Amino acid sequence: MLRCNGALTIGRAGSTARELDAMADGMTIDLSGVERMDTVGAWLVYRSERDRGAKLTGAKPEFAALIDQVRNADHPVRVRPDLRPPMSRALEDIGASTSEAGRTLLGLLGFFGAALIGFGNIIRRPKRFRLNAVVQAFDSVGVRALGIVGLMCFLIGIVIGQQGAVQLAQFGAESYTINLIGRITVRELGPLMTAIMVAGRSGSAFAAQIGTMKITEEIDAMRTIGVSPIEALVVPRMLAAVLMMPLLAFFAMLTAIIGGGMFCWLYLNIPPPTYAQRISEVVPLHDFYVGLIKAPVFGFIIALAGCFQGMLVEGNSEEVGRRTTNAVVQSIFLVIVLDAMFAVFFSKIGWL
Repeated sequence: MLRCNGALTIGRAGSTARELDAMADGMTIDLSGVERMDTVGAWLVYRSERDRGAKLTGAKPEFAALIDQVRNADHPVRVRPDLRPPMSRALEDIGASTSEAGRTLLGLLGFFGAALIGFGNIIRRPKRFRLNAVVQAFDSVGVRALGIVGLMCFLIGIVIGQQGAVQLAQFGAESYTINLIGRITVRELGPLMTAIMVAGRSGSAFAAQIGTMKITEEIDAMRTIGVSPIEALVVPRMLAAVLMMPLLAFFAMLTAIIGGGMFCWLYLNIPPPTYAQRISEVVPLHDFYVGLIKAPVFGFIIALAGCFQGMLVEGNSEEVGRRTTNAVVQSIFLVIVLDAMFAVFFSKIGWL
């Protein structure tokens, strides 16, 4: 019989393991003299019972319970999982992605309803409207985005003009480059490229800001003092995105047309007055309306996705980065889907 006295803890793990390994198989281990035991000590005596056939006696109830927990937790672990057929893995990944997309869509719809309730509460109680937060969001979404949006669309106008002129030159129709620049920038690329830039710049910022507040428990503190996070954080950002997107889209259209005009002037020898007159002739007014109708919808979707992903942050800072990436991808995906739906809708009503 081997009698254990004192403490069976991690501090005596080395000497205890040597003593247990030196005993003969099938011996009895008397634990009546043990005063303290931790998980390491329980594992050592359990290992002797499992591998050497030892019998454990005299353990106090709390020590016996700890040994039982160690015994129940002793399960074989497969270090390398079994390889599955590639087709099975692919189908499982597709199913998991589809399920995740469905849950995200349902969550986004629920968050959309919460945002509408927040707007309704502010309409019923105007004193809860936070004008300073909206003005700050105006500066973040709109004013600070003018430079990058203008530069990007100016260059896109030049690229459209150059590529269009190269292709139309094969038919001797370089003058129709103006038609291409005007219609494609006003109707499609102006609002769409603006939405993509706002999604990458402001949508990601919304997710990161709200996600950081979620980690630091500021949102929980707001709920504790009776402040609605939807009204304080989400509504101002959504309102700023909806109101600033048409202005940004109009600015993008203008800079793209100017960029295309610079190309036509320098390479096609079309003077600016002639270019401006042709633009006014070939671009119908409803194209301008189409671009301005799309813009606020795109802004709402971008703010909705960014704030929604920010509210989903849990755990650590790594989650903030993941949710920020999801916000940008989700925003751009939804914007492109909506743009396709708008294209079908406007074609059905004759705005071609």
